[in-house]
Amino acid sequence: MQKFILSRKNHITVVSGILIAMAFISKLGFNNEVIFTWALLIASILGITPIVIQAYQALKVKVVSIDVLVTVAVIGALFIRNFEESAIVTFLFLFGAYLELRTLNKTRSAIKELTEMAPESALKQMENGEFEEVEVDEVDVGDILLVKTGAKVPVDGTVLAGEGHINEASITGESRPVTKKKDSGVYAGTILENGTIQIVADRVGEDTTFGKIIELVEEAQDSKSEAERFIDKFSKYYTPAVLVLSIIVFIISRDIELAITILVLGCPGALVIGVPVSNVAGIGNGARHGVLLKGSEVIHDFSRVDTVVFDKTGTLTIGNPKVADKEIYGDNIDTILGYLASVENESDHPLAKAVVEYIGDTKAYKVDKTDVVKGGGIVAQVDGHRVAVGNVALMEQENVQLDEKAREDIDKFEKSGNSLVLTSVDGELKVLMGIRDQIRPGVKDDLQKLKKLGVKNLVVLSGDNQGTVDLVAQELGLTEAYGHMLPEDKSAYIRELQAKGQIVAFVGDGVNDSPSLALAQIGIAMGSGTDVAIETSDIVLMNSDFSRLPHALGLTKATANNMLQNIIIAVGVVLVLLASVFFSTWMNMSIGMLVHEASILIVILNGMRLLRYKLRK
Repeated sequence: MQKFILSRKNHITVVSGILIAMAFISKLGFNNEVIFTWALLIASILGITPIVIQAYQALKVKVVSIDVLVTVAVIGALFIRNFEESAIVTFLFLFGAYLELRTLNKTRSAIKELTEMAPESALKQMENGEFEEVEVDEVDVGDILLVKTGAKVPVDGTVLAGEGHINEASITGESRPVTKKKDSGVYAGTILENGTIQIVADRVGEDTTFGKIIELVEEAQDSKSEAERFIDKFSKYYTPAVLVLSIIVFIISRDIELAITILVLGCPGALVIGVPVSNVAGIGNGARHGVLLKGSEVIHDFSRVDTVVFDKTGTLTIGNPKVADKEIYGDNIDTILGYLASVENESDHPLAKAVVEYIGDTKAYKVDKTDVVKGGGIVAQVDGHRVAVGNVALMEQENVQLDEKAREDIDKFEKSGNSLVLTSVDGELKVLMGIRDQIRPGVKDDLQKLKKLGVKNLVVLSGDNQGTVDLVAQELGLTEAYGHMLPEDKSAYIRELQAKGQIVAFVGDGVNDSPSLALAQIGIAMGSGTDVAIETSDIVLMNSDFSRLPHALGLTKATANNMLQNIIIAVGVVLVLLASVFFSTWMNMSIGMLVHEASILIVILNGMRLLRYKLRK
């Protein structure tokens, strides 16, 4: 019976509203007191029924809830035959609850959108080689699946055949399609906008990146911050205190209507709901923009961060060496580059790969008598010429003359933080290339945004040599820079900062820097949604998009401010209402309940503003 009544709360609200309207029409339009009285009485009894059930359920677990206060107040109003007040209070309370639920559902829309994006079926290759549609739960690791244009990728996997463009907004927050071909990784929940691909399942079900994202966001919205825990504890004692206050007022004044009014006005609804709604809306905004915030405690801590420590490689830089500078000496450059590419194709060294990638498609030459010089480079016979590719020491060993211009270029390239690759043909220097890990595009602007958001110290820690780290720090305007740092050195440095009272966030790749990610107050992973990044850190910037970092900090600051605003609104409204009972003549139960419900909607709508939050340019 209780379940039936509670499931019909909205219907009861509508009927109560109709009865109240009927009552006032009969009195004001037809001066009929009988219909007026009976309509309000029925509306009161009908409206109080679900509230009484909720109050009883709360008392069963030893909680004096808002429903208890309203129940006592309405029963008191009925006892003194104030049917007008009792009917209006129950209707406003039920209608307010309906509006709260409706608006709260909107704050959870980002999470709901995520769950709706989850794939439900897949085209699985059967034993006869044909593809059949099955439930996604029936897919196992190693199964081969077919994904057609417009379909959702059902699991995390690797492309076996075909090519297409995939919208990865559900994973990265970036709606621009990403090209996928053989050996490319794909994520569950993303959408193949065009093309057809076959994939092999690597991770299925809850183990997929998308499954982990949904799980993390749901856990985050259910977590409680320090402020929420305080409010829960506060309301646990506050609500009974209001009940005691109303009893004391009745004993002193012998005015039961005044005591009942205090019960209604003292309801802490806006205070209880104000902080959670801000928390859920903030986490929902982050989920939409490729930022995973693991709970409201993370929001609280990150909003107060004053020091951000970065790993260099793969965080501030792309993590992939590229040819940054080049000087040519002599003619026949296309032929020389062909020789160089042919020799470097013989090597697996990262610098060799960078050179081959830079040169691109060119004529390939047969390479003979390859001699790898340890710590120097490669010497080989190419098209009848002796070609040496390596560092300055190798050039000197090969008796290559380096004139003043070449010496100046070498010095300039080294000061720019480059690793050098020199190429000589038959003892003459032909090409000088400078290779370095490129700084991520837009990082400098993003770091300036962090400073404007109140971050005082920007520090880079790297295992690279100090000269290279200093150049990166100088170019990006960082506060401090330390090279030759092992993982344990980074952890020790973070402890030093924390001992000085600084609130530290560490930004790394989620794998090599896991000790620092765990040690810092806030660990932020540039993880592309990898398992380690998701598990280790407090915040994940999906797709390793550094530009999400200022948005994440701005969002947490806005969310923390929003929580504070809601607390001030809630407490302020209760104080004003209680003061108006004693110092005004116009305050009554109906007006109090109307203002009370309005304050709840105000804090909800204020929290919902976070769903539209964007970092100001």
